[in-house]
Amino acid sequence: MKKFLIPVVFTLCAFVMTSAMVADGAITREGDAVVVDTKTIVKGVVGYNGSTHVKIYIKKDKIEKIVPQPNRESPQYFAKAKKVLEKFKGKSVDKASTMKVDGVTGATISSDALTKTVQKGLKYYKEQR
Repeated sequence: MKKFLIPVVFTLCAFVMTSAMVADGAITREGDAVVVDTKTIVKGVVGYNGSTHVKIYIKKDKIEKIVPQPNRESPQYFAKAKKVLEKFKGKSVDKASTMKVDGVTGATISSDALTKTVQKGLKYYKEQR
């Protein structure tokens, strides 16, 4: 009887955790990556012209990539600012969520906003694990 209950309990726990992740839409799965969408969870962080939301792709507890979402930043400045996102690539969630990242010259406000958005998204992810 115990041999039967262990897989059932494990499956139910996995189902409940997955359901909770999808409930607010902020954390989803794409293939074998967990995706954190900061749009619904990061408030009050603004770049030069508004919010700078991203999708953070996490695989095996490391940042795989970060994809900026549509925003109202000036395209020429945002192209510079989003270079800051490469500094997170390959880092563990724990390291990336606390590391100090210098702003990008010529787009400091937007790059600082991106850094804060990423780190708040990672903090949320860690709280949900």
